[in-house]
Amino acid sequence: MELVRFENVGLRYGIGPEILRDLSFSIPSHSFQFLTGPSGAGKTTLLKLILQTLKPTRGRVTLFGNAVNAIDKAELARLRRRIGIVFQDFRLLDHLTTYENVALPLVVQGREEASYRAEVIELLKWVGLGDRMHVPPVILSGGEKQRAAIARALIVQPQMLLADEPTGNVDPSLARRLLRLFIELNRTGTAIVLATHDLQLMDLVDARRMVLAEGHLHIYD
Repeated sequence: MELVRFENVGLRYGIGPEILRDLSFSIPSHSFQFLTGPSGAGKTTLLKLILQTLKPTRGRVTLFGNAVNAIDKAELARLRRRIGIVFQDFRLLDHLTTYENVALPLVVQGREEASYRAEVIELLKWVGLGDRMHVPPVILSGGEKQRAAIARALIVQPQMLLADEPTGNVDPSLARRLLRLFIELNRTGTAIVLATHDLQLMDLVDARRMVLAEGHLHIYD
């Protein structure tokens, strides 16, 4: 099953030249792929195109079997809820505890705490934050903040997870620990798109590489 399909997708800003050109690829369910390329190549931009927070200027994008240009905003919002996103800058809210940050997507959905409390606690333990759930993000280390951000993305049980340089601000040892977390998540059935420029990290996993360079995407299985 394909979760995402791009067909001849291009993106330009205003009347300038295309910054991404002729992107054609698919992301199968349960798959793991790295998205890489030099700084400024457009990795974050491509993730936004997949998430549909950014619209292409040409081409066809299909999410979960639905052509996005043929559905309304409500249906697109429903499809996007099947995708988790881990931002490079964490985007945790300092006035909430770690537990409350992770639970926030469920609060937004209108769920009562009694229906999700055990679920959030179990997930926090799984990412190694069981003893940090009641502290605010300012108390957490960089690696702990990243794991909290991952847990927040996972709490909605996404079919696909997009991770934007999740190991970019941590030391190599922690980067490997985070990578193992993504590998374990993939084994449970979630498709992973992990954007990184860390070649040594990518060498640890036998996974497809999607390489952005000069506006084009090159895929190496």
